[in-house]
Amino acid sequence: MTYDSSFTVQSSIHPGVTLTIRRVSVARRLDLLRRVRELAGRMEFFKAGAHLEDKLEASIASAEVESLYVVWGVSHVTGLLIDGVEATPEALVSGGPEDLVREAATLVRSQLGLSEDERKN
Repeated sequence: MTYDSSFTVQSSIHPGVTLTIRRVSVARRLDLLRRVRELAGRMEFFKAGAHLEDKLEASIASAEVESLYVVWGVSHVTGLLIDGVEATPEALVSGGPEDLVREAATLVRSQLGLSEDERKN
């Protein structure tokens, strides 16, 4: 048996951009769950708040979770230059197209087999 620990996907939003997504293993899933736990708790706490500041904090936590998914789950980005430099997962999050970041996060979440409620995070 041959097992590939990652797979490559062509971006449906940006032709010519390829994302290499890491497959989930037990150890990697545990690592991610530990990292997301605190952020998700903060996000839920602030979502329940009635003040604008609470809603802003919830949005920040949500963006942090999405960024974490991309950095954790994307191993390579090809076909994308950001300011003339080949993109990395970290560079994609910090300076790449926002719609591509969302697409990458969605691909990573799909590997996790998350429920619809969990995917909203």
